[in-house]
Amino acid sequence: MFYQKDIETMKRADLDALQLERLRRMVDYCYNNVPFYNERLKAAGITSGDRIKTLSDIQYIPFTTKDDIRDHYPFGMLARPMKDIVRIHASSGTTGKPTVGAYTQNDLDNWSDNVARLCAAAGVTDEDIIQIAFGYGLFTGALGLHYGLEKLGATVIPASSGNSEKQLMMMRDFGVTGLVATPSYAIYLSELVREGEYPLSAYKLRHGILGSEGCTAEMRERIERNFGIRVTDNYGMTELGGPGVSGECECRCGLHFAEDAFLPEIIDPDTLERKAPGEAGELVVTTLLREGFPVLRYRTKDITRINYEPCACGRTHARMDKVMGRTDDMLIIKGVNVFPSQIESVLVGTKGISDKIGPHYQLVVRRKNYMDNLEVKVELIDASLLSSFRELEVLQRAIHDRLKSVLGLETKVTLAEPKSLERFQGKAKRVLDLRNMED
Repeated sequence: MFYQKDIETMKRADLDALQLERLRRMVDYCYNNVPFYNERLKAAGITSGDRIKTLSDIQYIPFTTKDDIRDHYPFGMLARPMKDIVRIHASSGTTGKPTVGAYTQNDLDNWSDNVARLCAAAGVTDEDIIQIAFGYGLFTGALGLHYGLEKLGATVIPASSGNSEKQLMMMRDFGVTGLVATPSYAIYLSELVREGEYPLSAYKLRHGILGSEGCTAEMRERIERNFGIRVTDNYGMTELGGPGVSGECECRCGLHFAEDAFLPEIIDPDTLERKAPGEAGELVVTTLLREGFPVLRYRTKDITRINYEPCACGRTHARMDKVMGRTDDMLIIKGVNVFPSQIESVLVGTKGISDKIGPHYQLVVRRKNYMDNLEVKVELIDASLLSSFRELEVLQRAIHDRLKSVLGLETKVTLAEPKSLERFQGKAKRVLDLRNMED
């Protein structure tokens, strides 16, 4: 087991002291090695880490945003010369230039330590055989989990994404006990198992180590029921180095931060003021150990809250709630804030609805007569229902009414044929925003 008890069960006072020491050092490091931070910190009157007297003084350090990183693409935020960089990763860049991550050898060692630690907390051991169904390449998820699981001592199968029937064959033939995938791909594979010729007993799966996109409690329950596994969430992003920032232990009561490596805060995304412990808001993270690509007060745009109470598992590092949504994927429809996760919870978790429709859905946003409208497309499980107008109408009304109750918003509900909506092997693209096209 990769359980670093001396670090993971530190008293809060000792952990705070460690974070303060590393924060001061990181401020000096960024000031002296990254021109961007030299300019920003100097303008804020922080020319030395000694200006940070307490952890709360972090509020005087300017924020870093995705736009800052993109504006200095590709290597303008590096703190070390390229000869010291041994790995480059990057985001997909689907909405602009990709976000680049650069790693020294120490960065890779710390990264794999953090991933090994969160996998161990989730119950993975050196006796597990883990199949990684993330796409390998510039994406941090696959190689991040790969090296962390190897450090833990688990057997790793780098299956990559796609070729789903072969994925299932390897699970059966290799005795795979754990799956690393996005929740949307995991639910798709689990459906193939339920519909396939091999019984669930032909699989030895125990763990689902899911990440890279949000997963509501209702979706997780569906995956667990289909696969007969226990799912844990983990959190990370390219800007922070990839997976390993936080992850669930076996108690599953929040995602433990690696607080010796990352300093989390919660702010109000509108006022930018820091929020009190336990209040929900936007997650801001400072890296405390990264050498190649350090970041100070990075605005993640993820909405969550942080619990600083010790966990039942004995770990004392702060725990973040499952991400409730993102400030940049929040839809504003007729003045109402809507997160896709709210809709997913209704579709997957409502009795009388979830047994008639599948977990795949699409949200289509249009503008008509200067007003925004939301259409929710869902799949039927049983195609025979299409022949019964009365039953379709009752189901459509039930979904509409439940969505209106949760969202406070009128939506158009469209019932589609089974398996007619797109399946995703990577991150699911649930929202189709046609407003700019229809202006």
